[in-house]
Amino acid sequence: MHEIAKNLNNVIKSENPFIYDMLSDLGKNLYNQKGILSQSAEASKRAYRFNATIGIATEEHEPMHFQHIQDHFIGYAPEDIYPYAPPAGKQVLRELWNEKLLLDNPSLHHQNFGLPIVTNALTHGLSIAADLFANPEDSVIVPDKYWGNYQSIFHVRRGAHLLTYKLFNKDRKFNTSSFREALFNQKSKGKGKAIVLLNFPNNPTGYTPGAKEAEKIVAVLNEAAEAGISIIAILDDAYFGLFYENSIKESLFGQLAGLHQKILPIKVDGATKENYVWGLRVGFITYASPSSGILDALEQKTVGLIRGTISSSSHLSQTVILQSLQSHEFEKEKQQKFQLMERRAKKVKEVLNQKKYNDYWSYYPFNSGYFMCLQLKNINAETLRMHLLNQYGVGTVAINPTDLRVAFSCVEEQEIEELFNLIYKGAEDLVHSNH
Repeated sequence: MHEIAKNLNNVIKSENPFIYDMLSDLGKNLYNQKGILSQSAEASKRAYRFNATIGIATEEHEPMHFQHIQDHFIGYAPEDIYPYAPPAGKQVLRELWNEKLLLDNPSLHHQNFGLPIVTNALTHGLSIAADLFANPEDSVIVPDKYWGNYQSIFHVRRGAHLLTYKLFNKDRKFNTSSFREALFNQKSKGKGKAIVLLNFPNNPTGYTPGAKEAEKIVAVLNEAAEAGISIIAILDDAYFGLFYENSIKESLFGQLAGLHQKILPIKVDGATKENYVWGLRVGFITYASPSSGILDALEQKTVGLIRGTISSSSHLSQTVILQSLQSHEFEKEKQQKFQLMERRAKKVKEVLNQKKYNDYWSYYPFNSGYFMCLQLKNINAETLRMHLLNQYGVGTVAINPTDLRVAFSCVEEQEIEELFNLIYKGAEDLVHSNH
């Protein structure tokens, strides 16, 4: 193990040995190497005559570039496009996202958390968390309705096992007792560690718990920590802010920060879905801990991991997001898009509350995000999905044998009723063909 990694581990161990034990074997070995980048950083501050360090080309004292490319970027300076961004991301962007976290999450005030680190969108952020904390045979606790890519990130890549609990109880609320049972099963199996993934708004159902449900979730996590389970609580806040009705309006990250020494909250979020810039791939990973030493050590390990995988995220994308956040139009346009999405969600509910649909499906509660899920009655979801595709040109996603996900985010409000009528026709076809 490298001496720098040992030193980082010693800091974490001295401040909170439980967090040190949470680290994966890879996480313990990670460190931010003091190589070309650190020497270049020193040179950029002190080399007033020549800076012959970093591997970019310059011309006339600005980054060398093709003019036919620069012609596409009116209003963007070459130094904000072409050079490598720092592995942790543009400092000003990180600071601005930090301000946004505090604005959007009042419960974060007076909590100690690190400066957000830029990731290549949310999948990369989740992958960083998996690399840092997931060992083979570790348990990752997720609801029975979860984003399928968690399997690739945590199980295929890291060898951890996804354990599910029922997302909804009989009252169609968050199933706290099932969640608690899944978590406490770790203790009965002799495992003192659990990775808990909390994804609200939920993909695929579009559900976010209300305030009382959220309190119960936090209470269960605290109870589990008190019982001796070390918890890495990952908040997958991909669809953050798209809260339409009867839900909490902020991330659980704020309530979990500083809650217990055996709980490490990690917030993974980004501009991707919040700000409708999916292809720009700008996300963030943020750690919370009362110890600034631990936050610094985790940042160094994260930067070392980024440096050893993608080196750094797109500079141009970060510049675009930075300028967007600084724009006077940002809040106005974000509210406009929110209202549009909210109208679509309400239209979906209005349409689905027609009695004729009851023969073929009910729907899971949804109050946020991009999606909703139909719970089919005596119809196989994959069979219906293929029939809709082949016969009606309608694309949906089969989550499991009973659940069909519909993304209302990409359907115009005036076309929502037609969409569900076609799904109804497809279901009717299948039922009649079986008789």
